[in-house]
Amino acid sequence: MANNIDKLSRDRNFCVIMAGGVGSRFWPESRNNRPKQFLDFFGTGQSLLQMTVNRFRELVPMENILIVTNVLYRDLMLEQLPELKPEQILCEPARRNTAPCVAYAVSHISGIIGRRLGVKSIADVDWNDDASHANIIVAPSDHLILREDKFIDTLKVGLDYISENDSLLTLGMRPTRPETGYGYIQLEKAKHKCENAVLPVKTFTEKPNLELAKVFYESGEFLWNSGIFLWNIRAIRKAFRTHQPSIADVFKKGDELMNTPQEEAFIQEMFPTCPNISLDYGIMEKAADVRVIYADFGWSDLGTWGSLYDIGNKDGHRNVALRGNTLFYESEGNVVTLPEGNLAVIEGLQDMIVAQNGKVLLICKKQDEQSLRQIVADVESKFHGEFN
Repeated sequence: MANNIDKLSRDRNFCVIMAGGVGSRFWPESRNNRPKQFLDFFGTGQSLLQMTVNRFRELVPMENILIVTNVLYRDLMLEQLPELKPEQILCEPARRNTAPCVAYAVSHISGIIGRRLGVKSIADVDWNDDASHANIIVAPSDHLILREDKFIDTLKVGLDYISENDSLLTLGMRPTRPETGYGYIQLEKAKHKCENAVLPVKTFTEKPNLELAKVFYESGEFLWNSGIFLWNIRAIRKAFRTHQPSIADVFKKGDELMNTPQEEAFIQEMFPTCPNISLDYGIMEKAADVRVIYADFGWSDLGTWGSLYDIGNKDGHRNVALRGNTLFYESEGNVVTLPEGNLAVIEGLQDMIVAQNGKVLLICKKQDEQSLRQIVADVESKFHGEFN
């Protein structure tokens, strides 16, 4: 069944946006009550979340876009995305990482398909029947895409592929440095790399140490794992049953409740019983038929201040001033953000993060930013959440 993005095939496309994180590595800009996905880092008038939703509109009907988030952010989601109905916001009562997050969304989509087919229970759907076919894109809410036209072209290639194949597909980006904050995908046929080629995956490695990252980078056999996935609903349901049966069993108990008024109560009770495991560890590293699209559309995982520094406008001494007013003297390689109207005078600093938000001022070496999660935990413990 070729996917030419005509009306019929478009109606069968779903997008799941994962937006439940707290963005602790962007502290103090990202806080518990307003994490990074809700922030406008670039002064465009749109948050990262809003930018993410808008870039999928060409491929996915608005009613088929689902946001999975923590229950704490339900109202903020509806405030930023008034075009979505409340039932399109899937709220996790507890944080259980990305595998249960995706399993919940897949179960909800299964319920939508079941209702469309007129069956009472998801268990009654024949997932081998063309009538039950659906394509699913899974994406984080906090990535930057610089060339959105090329991004859409890549997704069209992926949607075509998963419409005809039961592979689990991810988008891979060419590494530009030995980065320890990203996962890596080893290709079976690295020599065949060309843009938008669908290639078999040999191995997944999640966030290697610096020495291993250097080996991966220099070998030419690895891509960065973008965290953007595509698959059809039959393939991902089978993958959960095969590789994460304990998660599949949790949601199977709600086969008659998904996409009904009883769904929320079921999720409140059962979701916290899921194991805490990532999609990469739980599914992608174990699955047999995993493919990657070799993509190039100006991607950045905005996970750290360093990633924001990399794409920022630099002065003659490699300093980046994101917001507020800054004067630099004898300083190089710094990234600074302040509340609008504030002034920072930076003298004699090199490769530092200087970030002020409200009553919090952070001054940290860029090379040590991976320790921010521990810093945030220490602040939480010492000040009982006052500055988180």
